[in-house]
Amino acid sequence: MTYDIAVVGSGFAGSLLAMIARRLGRSVLLIERGTHPRFAIGESSTPLANVLLEELSIRYDLPRLTPLAKWGTWQRTYPQIGCGLKRGFTFYHHQFGRRAASDPDRQDQLLVAASPHDAIGDTHWYRADVDAFFVREAQATGVLYLDEVKLESASERANEVTLQGRRHGKPFAASARFVVDGTGPRGFLQRALSLPAVPLPDLPPGQALYTHFTNVQRLDAPGGEPPYPVDDAAVHHVFDGGWIWVLRFNNGITSAGVAATDHAAARFGLGEGAPGWQRLLECLPTVREQFAEAVADRPFIHAPQFSFRSGAIAGRRWALLPSAAGFVDPLLSTGFPLVLLGVSRLAEIFEKNQNQWSEALATYARQTEAELLATARLIGSLYATMANFPLFVSLTLLYFAAASFSETARRLGKPHLASTFLLHDHPDFQIHPLLDRARAVRSTEAAQRLSDDILRVIEPFNVAGLGDPSRRNWYPANAEDMLLAAYKLGAERDDVAHLLARCGF
Repeated sequence: MTYDIAVVGSGFAGSLLAMIARRLGRSVLLIERGTHPRFAIGESSTPLANVLLEELSIRYDLPRLTPLAKWGTWQRTYPQIGCGLKRGFTFYHHQFGRRAASDPDRQDQLLVAASPHDAIGDTHWYRADVDAFFVREAQATGVLYLDEVKLESASERANEVTLQGRRHGKPFAASARFVVDGTGPRGFLQRALSLPAVPLPDLPPGQALYTHFTNVQRLDAPGGEPPYPVDDAAVHHVFDGGWIWVLRFNNGITSAGVAATDHAAARFGLGEGAPGWQRLLECLPTVREQFAEAVADRPFIHAPQFSFRSGAIAGRRWALLPSAAGFVDPLLSTGFPLVLLGVSRLAEIFEKNQNQWSEALATYARQTEAELLATARLIGSLYATMANFPLFVSLTLLYFAAASFSETARRLGKPHLASTFLLHDHPDFQIHPLLDRARAVRSTEAAQRLSDDILRVIEPFNVAGLGDPSRRNWYPANAEDMLLAAYKLGAERDDVAHLLARCGF
């Protein structure tokens, strides 16, 4: 049998696309190298990712996925599936050898809320549970799922692609009219088709070291009443040359790791695994205290070449999901929205007659690459300013302005206002010159001029009160901010009020 579509890789994105293709009437084969449940990172959702998931679940009649778009509905519907409450983004700046101090002006921290209360909060996905759930849902829609398949080659003929390898010690072969690779960076099609790997020019070479822990202590609020419990978030401990992430799940497990430039990684010997992690924590007393009783739940994983970009993203009978086309860095949780935008675009292609796919796939490849490059430029600029935290904070506002504007536009039924990630091609959101300047800042005066220019650029898109000095780097999810910004979205105040009520704000 020749399947209409074969999806290689059964992470949540591959399984989701397989479900959608099946809903569109295609015959679908989903192939997995390993078995579920399994360990994976890429665990933090965002408001934009949640609205994309919600849109896909409604558009393609997948109602069992809709509850995953909010913490409250997830807990009521699937309490057995591990996840964590994510009320926002928490950033702390650290200097080596010093405890993190609580500056009364909060210049050493940044809290950006994504929701006003837990019920509509975002989530961290415990991927061992979530990916297994998505696979079961794919099977329930009629997708044929095969695991423990070690694919070795892909050969394209006139009307199909043949995949070959071994399963359970025996030769395996399957054919499909189209193949999607969801196996991640340097994945199956990258190897099988000998696709080139090309640099991400604006990103410094970096490494990562990560695992899951138990017994990680909670952080104390840094004075005052923060807009959310600071630990119920994607926590970023930022230092010169890198940062540590901390993501809590509701099953007692915490995901944590470090991403760092090659220079910083070499300083601490991250390639040695656990000893490198301990050397880093010794230089960061506040983080060391948080992990004083922590126990690694599994061996550390060292990724010596963290970032990746494929030189080809789609062909006549194949395409890479964005997660396989490239990877930048987990900073700012960009992975989920990028891959869900890719799923949405490929789903729209699958809705067309296959004779119309060629031009659409070329567009998909251009969009995916452009968003990957824009993300790398932003993240690279953030790495360049990690020692200058006030400027780092200013640069993050570019992301938060674009993300909050995009989410609100989509929820208002105006996706055309924000069709690309980071609004990177929007004629009025000129972030690229600002990012180039950030890497060249050498003085306090230049940093202040850049920060002022960032606020001017984001103002027409700022629906979250970002940059308000009276908030001293703590930004709550405030309904009044959105109501006052209705005109920026071509909407009336009442339109936004109805939106907020509909979303449970």
